[in-house]
Amino acid sequence: MDPAMDAYSSVVSSVAAALQPSVLSVLVRSRRGSGAGSAVAFTDDGPLLTSAHVVADVTGGGVVTAGGEEAPFDVLGVDRLSELAVLRTRSHLTPPAELGDADGLRVGQLVVAVGNPMGLAGSVTAGVVSALGRSLPVRTARGAHSIDDVIQTDAALNPGNSGGALAESSATVVGINTAVAGFGLGLAVPVNSTTRRIVSELIASGRVRRAWLGVGGVTLAVPPALAERLGRRTGLHVAEVVPGSPAARAGIYLGDIVIASGATPVTTAQDLQRLMLGTSVGAPFPVTLYRRGALVDVVATLAELVV
Repeated sequence: MDPAMDAYSSVVSSVAAALQPSVLSVLVRSRRGSGAGSAVAFTDDGPLLTSAHVVADVTGGGVVTAGGEEAPFDVLGVDRLSELAVLRTRSHLTPPAELGDADGLRVGQLVVAVGNPMGLAGSVTAGVVSALGRSLPVRTARGAHSIDDVIQTDAALNPGNSGGALAESSATVVGINTAVAGFGLGLAVPVNSTTRRIVSELIASGRVRRAWLGVGGVTLAVPPALAERLGRRTGLHVAEVVPGSPAARAGIYLGDIVIASGATPVTTAQDLQRLMLGTSVGAPFPVTLYRRGALVDVVATLAELVV
């Protein structure tokens, strides 16, 4: 056997052996009918991490281990804006997987997907990180939003893989598989410090409270003089201000360029979302804008995002 292929096979085999016991099949019933997905055990005391759409609006269901043990589950919390959900079983069925940190991933890095596509328990596929920083659109009661920094992989994903593990060669889980974007394109929600905060809130209170500003924008180049002053070439050009939103009340207008919040630079809508995830509802939120050749400071009072 080719030594390179032998090494590749050894890595995939070792990841599979480590993770298959920690990945369960999820069988659900809802008003829309029955369905299936996957979930990952990540602690010793019962919680399972899965995709939000797998357990959205469920009326009942259970999990099945790779060894065939079955148990009912309770939904601890669902967060549609991160596409994550946490379940709990009454039995400690499986050893937990180790959660890693997707922030260290590189394009081209080997990754292994473990899940239950088409009801085939413990299925393993392998591939590479095809791209990082993708956005996955989701719809909520307030309209369209996006899940940011999504991992794209060519590891084969199929219906039923959602909620399963995407792992690196050390068998640490760096993503929760969530969607098939097309032939050869799979997407996974990254596991990182933001994910951990979301999961902790779902376990503690069943929901994630997010602050809301009410702007939409796109990253564009800033004027050369401003770029020289800031030491960077882009900012967030405001393309939408929701009427009556905290942004509107604070005096943010179409055409403004968001430069920073406090001392933190802002160049993308994702930058704002990350800052607001760690900011309390009702808290003051300073925003520095570039408007008609001048820097303008405003302070918004953040409202709660209802989804």
